[in-house]
Amino acid sequence: MKKILIVGAGFFGATIAERAASLQNCEVHIVEKRDHIGGNAWSEFDDRTGIEIHKYGSHLFHTSNQIVWDYVNQFTSFNSYVHRVKTVHGGNVFSMPINLHTINQYFGKSYSPEAARNLLTTLTKENLDNPSNLEEKAISLVGQELYEAFIKGYTQKQWQTDPILLPAEIITRLPVRFNYNDRYFDDLYEGLPTDGYGALFKKMLSNKKIKIDTNSDFNAQKDSTSEYDLVIYTGAIDQYFGFTHGALSWRTLDFQFEHLGVDDFQGTSVMNYSDVDSPFTRIHEFKHLHPERNPKHGETVIAREFSRFASQEDEPYYPVNKLVDREILLKYRELAKKETKVIFGGRLGSYKYLDMHMAIASALVVFENSVKKVIDG
Repeated sequence: MKKILIVGAGFFGATIAERAASLQNCEVHIVEKRDHIGGNAWSEFDDRTGIEIHKYGSHLFHTSNQIVWDYVNQFTSFNSYVHRVKTVHGGNVFSMPINLHTINQYFGKSYSPEAARNLLTTLTKENLDNPSNLEEKAISLVGQELYEAFIKGYTQKQWQTDPILLPAEIITRLPVRFNYNDRYFDDLYEGLPTDGYGALFKKMLSNKKIKIDTNSDFNAQKDSTSEYDLVIYTGAIDQYFGFTHGALSWRTLDFQFEHLGVDDFQGTSVMNYSDVDSPFTRIHEFKHLHPERNPKHGETVIAREFSRFASQEDEPYYPVNKLVDREILLKYRELAKKETKVIFGGRLGSYKYLDMHMAIASALVVFENSVKKVIDG
């Protein structure tokens, strides 16, 4: 019987745990420092209102990967939720991402798709062919006015850094549409787990060969892993090595939850605030994620989201990935190669921001290419 230790119970760790435990000759032990499984995707039902709360901000499941979609559908069905985002700028609400409706709203016109495309071509024609930072890249895509209205202030709040100092690739995937399609994602599949992420993770990890210890800090017991044939580490890679080469830079999020005595606070699940004088980046209203449910009337739950640099005590969310971070990461990856019984993965272990479907896809590949070989070994 092979024994595998998995550090962290987010989607990467949970997927490998589920796959490994499905094999006849493997037992899995998960240690999780939080008091719950599921990582940042964890959700739970609010005692007062019955509304499902996403503890770490709205998590929207979307993918075009058929293998990932088939995999998660073993553990849950999904509702028909389609994510659409609105943005407050100058006291007005606009459609996001930038599309024909946004352009017409902002300029007070009724441009056709061709006219809107020609307008942006005119607004961006004098910009650099090879933008060297986020600001130049954004202006080359949407022009100065739309950049300052919808991107500049939001970016400053999200990263606490002048956009001129941020790499252009951060905004490379910014969609600009010349039709009225206001879907945030273009993926083939989209929705929220019918009974919530909490139920999804509990079913994924329901195999009796999976032992789970929450409130358990692996770094305090790292030296006692000799009984395991393999360790899957999904914590921060710099922390694993005791910050020998310095700390990697992360952004973290703070959430200010509030119960309100109204049926509906903002009319949508996520409202962005693009102006820099709004201290928060967005407001979540969770009842809109499950329109098929019948929540308690006269009450709702919102969460204001604030972004800041993470300290070593904070929960990291987004890798800053500055040049100095990339140099540090290369040094940690060299150390990781010497850890013959440890596989580093997930968002923290790889120092990459991974959407949920990407974490699952990565875990399935790692399981087939590496973990399964150890178990079958």
